[in-house]
Amino acid sequence: MAKVFCIANQKGGVGKTTTTVNLAAGLVQVGQRVLVVDLDPQGNATMGSGIDKRAMPLSIYDVLLESASIAEARQASTCGGYDVLGANRELAGAEVELVALEHRHERLRRALAALTGDAAGDEAGEYDFVLIDCPPSLSLLTLNGLCSAHGVIVPMQCEYFALEGLSDLVNTIKQVHANLNRDLQVIGLLRVMYDPRITLQQQVSEQLKAHFGEKVFKTVIPRNVRLAEAPSYGQPGVVFDPASKGAQAYVEFARELVQRVGTGARGL
Repeated sequence: MAKVFCIANQKGGVGKTTTTVNLAAGLVQVGQRVLVVDLDPQGNATMGSGIDKRAMPLSIYDVLLESASIAEARQASTCGGYDVLGANRELAGAEVELVALEHRHERLRRALAALTGDAAGDEAGEYDFVLIDCPPSLSLLTLNGLCSAHGVIVPMQCEYFALEGLSDLVNTIKQVHANLNRDLQVIGLLRVMYDPRITLQQQVSEQLKAHFGEKVFKTVIPRNVRLAEAPSYGQPGVVFDPASKGAQAYVEFARELVQRVGTGARGL
């Protein structure tokens, strides 16, 4: 059965989308079948996978309103080897429309069930991993992601304000776990944009490891200009410059994640 993970952090600009698309491409490189679900109306994960969000005939908006299935709305990434359920500006209006609908926080979970092995007795499913790129707020869209997921991967910078935001996110996950999704847990914290030359980042990194222990992934994603350049070419950094330190770190992170969740990955 597919592992469904949200890439979430209520603080903006911490590398959620960069992590989503590069982890997806890294997982493909280590033999996994991956679906990326873009839950952010900005559609950055869609564009970063080489898909023109303005030209999509169907998107996650249609899936959440149950006018299309994921199988109908998904597209293949032009470069990463994974599939994408894309988002565009229409998604911003979906939140208002969802408020009046039944099961508004379960729409994505119900749509994913047919593909992840949760329905019809299909234990294999079509994917090994589903990665959900969440918007940087606790919205109805984020709630749909959290209610659909087995766990949350939290990318974060090693800075003081990031620690404050992490506390809020952990409380949110606890509330969703208690009331809406008993499967939900924090899979791990991923340190991103890390510069070991900055003393404060070293100190925050040590605080994270001391407080969260094994929940902190061993892999660290360095600050890397090639990862920042890749989206303008519509590619994950793992594809754009496989030799860069950032790309190599994300492939290593993909291996670590597969080992941590015990999927029995092919190709490892």
